[in-house]
This record gives sequence, structure tokens and C-alpha cells, in this order.
Amino acid sequence: MSALPVVVFCDGAAKGNPGPGGWGVVIATPEGRVTELGGAAPHTTNNKMELTAAIRGLTAIEEIDGPVAMYTDSTYVIQGLNEWIWGWRRRGWKTATGTDVLNRELWQALDALASARGKGGVAWHYVRGHSGIPGNERVDAIADGLARGLPIVLYDGPLAEYALPIFDLPDDTSVPKRTASAAGRSSKSAAYSYLSLVDGTAMRHATWADCERRVKGRSGARFKKAIDAADESAILRSWHVKSESL
Repeated sequence: MSALPVVVFCDGAAKGNPGPGGWGVVIATPEGRVTELGGAAPHTTNNKMELTAAIRGLTAIEEIDGPVAMYTDSTYVIQGLNEWIWGWRRRGWKTATGTDVLNRELWQALDALASARGKGGVAWHYVRGHSGIPGNERVDAIADGLARGLPIVLYDGPLAEYALPIFDLPDDTSVPKRTASAAGRSSKSAAYSYLSLVDGTAMRHATWADCERRVKGRSGARFKKAIDAADESAILRSWHVKSESL
């Protein structure tokens, strides 16, 4: 059993949420092999694709012994497994408000895979999306491309021939702490802004409805919710747009 972990990056995407979706995984073993995986779904959600990516990543390494380091930009996945799932189980897979837990079958499948590796066998690491981490950028490109129906060439071969420095890992992988004001807000409360990108031109919108009207039916359009000013700036940078151009 290797003392070094198998490194797994995973990500999911959906265009329309629900809409066409995709997931991507990059696996790098201590022995020096890199495997990329990806898939698509015609009608799904971002959360389902995030969970599916993590499930597919762990499934692919079931026969590989040793610790696993999972990297994802989904706080939903990390907090679900590390915090929320205990309460869900205790309440018979109900939320604190008594509603059914969404994506229950996916959560149960992911929990079973992680638990099968033993206590502490899987370490979950948060990586901020679009922050330049090679592994995260690659799985985002795989998931996003497959969600758009683009042809994606997946690599499977030696680390020495892989184009990306996959072991360039972030120093801080803790999930950002929520501020008191953010913690008190409902998940359905208004975002800081909604951003759209159509034909290379970005716009800021006050409501999701306005954003949706602009991107609906437009080929290659992109859109995303920003939770704060820093998040907005990060999204625009990932689109290669300067914030002052809005």
C-alpha cells in the first residue's frame, strides 16, 4: 500500500440547471499514471453532475489500495459528506425542514464508496474554481465541453507524457467559512449578481430572469451566479473579461 495518495480531481456542469450536463474526472496515481474520464447527460442539474463526477472517480479506483485525495470546487459535495449526511441518515433522509433529501441515491452511492475505503481513507479538499489549479481547470473543461456536446479527447497514459502539472496542488483546501450574514440567508435569496457572456460581451444582471432572457437560445452563451464581489471578479477573469468593461 502506497503512503502517497491517489489524487482525484472531479467536476460537474449543467447548462440551464436543469439542462444538458457533463462531468469530468482526472486521476493521478503515485506510480505515475494519469487517467481522464468524462460523460454527459441530456437533462440534469449541476449538483447531480458534481456528485456523479465524484462517484465515477471513486468507482474507477476501487481496486487501487491506499489513501485518496479528492479535489473539487463543490462545497455541496464536501459539506454533504462531511457535515449534512449524518443528520440526513438520522432523520430517515429528510432535511431539517422535513423535506426529502434531493439526489438521495447519488449521496448514498458516494457515501458507500467513500466508506468502503475505511475511516480516513478519503480526504476531501476544496479548490476554488477558475483559480488556475491545473487539475481543476482540466475537469472543468471536460465537464463543460461535454455538457455543450463538444468532442473531448480524454487522456490515459503515463504522467511523464501528460501535458498538465497535475500534482501542482493548492496549499489551502479548506472550505471557505460562511459569514454571519451569508449563514442567515436562504439558499434561494438573491445573489450578488448574475453574469452572462454572449458573443464575447459580458453583462451584469440584477435577476436570474434577466440573465436567462439574454442567454436563452444563444449558441455558446455562458452564465453564472456570483455570490459576492470577489466571486464576480473570478468568474469574469475565467471568461477573460475585465470587470470595468461591464
